[in-house]
Amino acid sequence: MIRHTGLFLGYELKKSFRNPIWPLFGIMQPVLYLLMFAPLLKSTTPGGTTVEALRMFTPAAMLMIALFGSMFSGFSLISEIRNGVLERMAVSPAWRPAIVLGRVGKDMVMLVVQALVVTLVAALMGLRIGVVELLLVMLLMAATGLFASGLSQGLALALRDENGMSQTVNLFTLPIMLLAGLFLPISLAPDWMQALAPFNPVYHAVEAGRALFAGDMSASSIPLAFGLFIGLAVITTVWSLRSLRRLSG
Repeated sequence: MIRHTGLFLGYELKKSFRNPIWPLFGIMQPVLYLLMFAPLLKSTTPGGTTVEALRMFTPAAMLMIALFGSMFSGFSLISEIRNGVLERMAVSPAWRPAIVLGRVGKDMVMLVVQALVVTLVAALMGLRIGVVELLLVMLLMAATGLFASGLSQGLALALRDENGMSQTVNLFTLPIMLLAGLFLPISLAPDWMQALAPFNPVYHAVEAGRALFAGDMSASSIPLAFGLFIGLAVITTVWSLRSLRRLSG
């Protein structure tokens, strides 16, 4: 089980780094967000300082990477379904769940690298965060990414069409981002958006991340966010595994 998952993880990582320009772009994108967008938020923070803006935007950027970076990972799976690669893997002697778990593991590795880069850039810009708080943010980021990756693999296996998948993902991207307060605090939104925001799981993750960056370990949003995304990650991973079993008959 572990050996097969490790083999597929290595296979996926080699594919990703065979053309290093894409991993590089994936790492540079959050850095650009941090450098170019965070300074715009200074006027929306109580102190009006760069550090306050970073404390608000950095956890949101990390969760945005986890959610939307992993959400698009299923597109390569559709190509492998069309070319018959996935079917050959599915009927091989390998432990079948390792095919999905290896892909999910690759997404987690990329998330850790991106999180470390974002944290380093934020630290160079003056932001400070405790080690425990940072580890908790990264664990929350991993749970969010695991949910998004499992959802992406499941959608790819169910739809098997890039156009249908892109339309489905893009349909929900903007409402999720706005109702989560990723770019701007939800407190600046109209009353009706503030009323809808708690029904968006990502909102609770963003609130938990901001509480951790502020050093507020007692915030109720932290256990709520972990509970939500661990549960959602289990559901989407099980769904993607079952979809793979149906594909291989």
